[in-house]
Amino acid sequence: MSLSRPIFESSPSATPAEAGAQRTSANLHEAMMDSVSSVRDSLPEQHRAHFETLRQEIIDFTKVHGISRESLGKPDLLREATCKLSTPDLERLADLLKRFEYLLKNGEPKKEDYTEALEYGEKFYRLKEQYDFQVSLLEQVGILKEGAITGIDGHEYPVPTLEQIASRLFERRGELSTKHDQGFTKLLLVPFGMSLDALQETLKQFLLKHKKKNLSFDLDTNEPIWLCEDYQGADIGDSPNLVYEPQSFTKEGHGRKTKAQILEKQSKGQWIPAPVGVSGEKGLGTPGWTVHLLQPSDPSDPYSPGFAPIPKEGQRTSQGDLVPRPPLEAGKTPNEYLSILQNAQGDKDSPYHGETGMTPEDWIMAFMIHLSETGKPMDDWENGTESRSYLTGAFFRYSLGVSFAYWHLDSRQARLSWHGPRGRVMGIGLRSSVMV
Repeated sequence: MSLSRPIFESSPSATPAEAGAQRTSANLHEAMMDSVSSVRDSLPEQHRAHFETLRQEIIDFTKVHGISRESLGKPDLLREATCKLSTPDLERLADLLKRFEYLLKNGEPKKEDYTEALEYGEKFYRLKEQYDFQVSLLEQVGILKEGAITGIDGHEYPVPTLEQIASRLFERRGELSTKHDQGFTKLLLVPFGMSLDALQETLKQFLLKHKKKNLSFDLDTNEPIWLCEDYQGADIGDSPNLVYEPQSFTKEGHGRKTKAQILEKQSKGQWIPAPVGVSGEKGLGTPGWTVHLLQPSDPSDPYSPGFAPIPKEGQRTSQGDLVPRPPLEAGKTPNEYLSILQNAQGDKDSPYHGETGMTPEDWIMAFMIHLSETGKPMDDWENGTESRSYLTGAFFRYSLGVSFAYWHLDSRQARLSWHGPRGRVMGIGLRSSVMV
């Protein structure tokens, strides 16, 4: 984005802090007004979340100090509005405006903007190590091409940057503290915008390549993945069968969106996962992707490889000191699991507050990561300790079925099927995630 030279020049007697607060531009003024889509959308997609974060910080500051947003592009009004600010407040405003104008002028944030967030991500999540591993895997399996995926709408969606994820975790560190204490430290990057058919084919090829490198891995190389016919083309077309974040497992009143509808809202900055909040401006801001936190294989060890299994009935162990969380055991109906998570959203004391059910896209990515890190398939329900996984984050609205997935030891293949929402099946449980 090209900017004109700053139109506000400080007075000769202005202090350095005053000069910084006064120095702004017409583009900055435009970006602070209510209609900002043209300014935001002119930035690379991976930096729009940072735009929203800085913009909101400036808006909050002006509200607290009684400064009108209109004054930010008018030198005389800004000088008058800031003349009574204390030096620390003036320095704070100067810093915010300087960082914001740098972003508008250069199309990317200043590197030091991320320093504190990156340090936080390393301390509490070993974020860079997890991020680098998963991005490398996405490239190896052919999902990421030149840093982006192609969505079902034909648009390219860049992978979220390390800095974006770190900033989001840092911004939400207060509300995520309980989930961190419960062991939700395992990163999961999901290329949500891709077609489910493409992801299924990716899983198939991944399993075949894994077998070539690990001859002892028992795999049906003729049919490494089995899925019921409802999965074919489930997320594409004018009226797809699969919908996401359902409020109920019913044909009418399920209340959620198709993938195409979600991608459209994401691109406009209007969509976030329901458990995260209510404002469409507060999501991660990375269209085409979802980012999750899950429990690692050993929730008491935040750096253990793979993902925690779903315990069979009577085998759960609580995790966390702030709000102890008993794992969701196998054996409940999909309706019961959905009810547990929905009730938890309005109850901050619930051990499941802030959690959501996974989707088939989530499970496929988690399975590949788990096998890569541990050498063992995830959700191997015949090994005596694990269970199959309901994926309550999505729903077949015409089939009236809730997806579930698992590794089938006898047939030596990954399987995705569905089950009725009211049926109780021993050996099928729920693995939930926290969306960032």
